Amino acid sequence: MRWIMPGFREIGLVGAGFAVTGGVVYAIWNYVTSTRKQQTATDEPSDEPNLVREVKSANKQILVLGLDGAGKTSILHCLATGTMKRKVSPTEGFNAVCINTEDVQMEFLEIGGSGTLRTYWHMYLKKAQVLVYVVDSADPSRFPAAKKHLHQLIKEDAQLPLVVLLNKQDLEGACGITELHDALSLSEVGDERKLFIIGTHVKLNGSEVPSSVQDARELITQLVAENR
Repeated sequence: MRWIMPGFREIGLVGAGFAVTGGVVYAIWNYVTSTRKQQTATDEPSDEPNLVREVKSANKQILVLGLDGAGKTSILHCLATGTMKRKVSPTEGFNAVCINTEDVQMEFLEIGGSGTLRTYWHMYLKKAQVLVYVVDSADPSRFPAAKKHLHQLIKEDAQLPLVVLLNKQDLEGACGITELHDALSLSEVGDERKLFIIGTHVKLNGSEVPSSVQDARELITQLVAENR
């Protein structure tokens, strides 16, 4: 099913929404023909803790961020291996994963979402190709904090592609995509940015990776290929 969402500015491919039943994929395109400016990363002295500083790399990275408990590590494991992880502990630092495909090499960097580590998120934006932001859709009490930190990130780069994963969609009481779109004020992310919203879930006792996570991986692969 395809429809035009009222209120979204039409640029390039038109501000459109796409829904795929089962995968719950929803995308908003705010697409401009100009390519994203490439920034050169420089090594500078830093006061950041060792557990974060260790992940510095010469390669562009796909940042996986979000508040603690949103499910970032489970999502990253599925994206990287195509399998389900039986038990996941909260990330108290970072997870770095490199994925090679026939067309591209993708380096994922997940940084923990605790209050202490959030202060270091912005340091990695200058090397990011794509920002993947994971939100716990079943915990409305944390939507304001998720919104606050997301908007702090995106204001530093008006063109960085943004993939918002509304996780835990399988839980009772999880908020729908339209409600979360409004709660996170995603209409304010900027007209020059590619924005995608995907509803995801990862069952730790499941045997198959959900189609929504597979969709997210294919989308991220495409964005990285376009941004080489």
